[in-house]
Amino acid sequence: MIALLLGASIALLISFLGTPLFIKLLVRRRYGQFVRDDGPTSHHTKRGTPTMGGAMIVLAVVAAYFITHGIRMLASEHASGPTVSGLLLLFLMVGMGLVGFLDDFIKISKQRSLGLRPWEKIGGQAAVGIAFALLALQFPDSKGLTPASLKISFIRDIPWLDMAFFGPIVGAILFVIWSNLIVTATTNGVNVTDGLDGLATGASIMVFGAYTLMGIWQYNQACGSSRAIGSVCYEVRDPMDLALLGAILCGALIGFLWWNTSPAHIFMGDTGSLAIGGALAAFAILSRTELLLVVLAGLFVLITLSVIIQVGYFKLSGGKRVFLMAPLQHHFELKGWAEVTVVVRFWILAGLFVAAGLGIFYAEWVVGL
Repeated sequence: MIALLLGASIALLISFLGTPLFIKLLVRRRYGQFVRDDGPTSHHTKRGTPTMGGAMIVLAVVAAYFITHGIRMLASEHASGPTVSGLLLLFLMVGMGLVGFLDDFIKISKQRSLGLRPWEKIGGQAAVGIAFALLALQFPDSKGLTPASLKISFIRDIPWLDMAFFGPIVGAILFVIWSNLIVTATTNGVNVTDGLDGLATGASIMVFGAYTLMGIWQYNQACGSSRAIGSVCYEVRDPMDLALLGAILCGALIGFLWWNTSPAHIFMGDTGSLAIGGALAAFAILSRTELLLVVLAGLFVLITLSVIIQVGYFKLSGGKRVFLMAPLQHHFELKGWAEVTVVVRFWILAGLFVAAGLGIFYAEWVVGL
């Protein structure tokens, strides 16, 4: 528990103190946000605001993770170092962040709304996602647990949804596809949510906070542990290290939110939204809670659905719209809600979804006793 508080504090300090320095660097280089002309007119004042702030979030998370483990190992010779699950989560987060960074950099340098070409962006995400999926099926621990499983999971692995049924090779291929569907969904979900000052940042803090609590619980109730009560236990390879990363992400995002809240001094950009989306996908896969993520990240799901509904109805109806504008947050802006009002009310929705997810997680354990 001390390690979690230490990691979160280090990440918060790095993010909080480093972000204004990063803002000065971006302003000096004139790396400002490009604002689309068809968006809400109130957003035109945001043009030129420094972006790519997600780079600071990623830096804070990576630095805090290794510093925390370094301090623990210096303080105790029995302390373990970074785990495979932790390193895999960082790999997916940093990899997606790099794809987003390239996208942001091209947008800024060429002052256009299009960064990477669609096939370039999809190719970059797929390369990182496939590598993550293949690596996650390796590295069994002393109990034979690998970071990921060929079983589709909800609160734990679902035995009858086992991709290994089709054989090890086909099962691995199906897992790579399934894993990349999760990664694509989470990265796009965070990306379309990141449209208002602090919206995606605040909502993400709540979800990562939930994964911190769930990691602690999975560690205490791990199969084979003397702390486990009854036969209801969790087979997760490195739950406490995942909890540490959840706490570190919360700290880094809180420090960034200080500068990202309305009126934002900096935006996270695709660098941040893709990195956060990658981290969410990694948490779901590595903690064996893939389908539960739909509830925990319900706000991101809701906003993504608004885009799908808008585009689908527009094409089917020959130009009609369900919402004044998609994603959903812009619909309420055009209805006259102030930006801060939209953000706070959507944060409330995000909190309710997270509370529901945690309730389901705990209720399943209680019922199974």
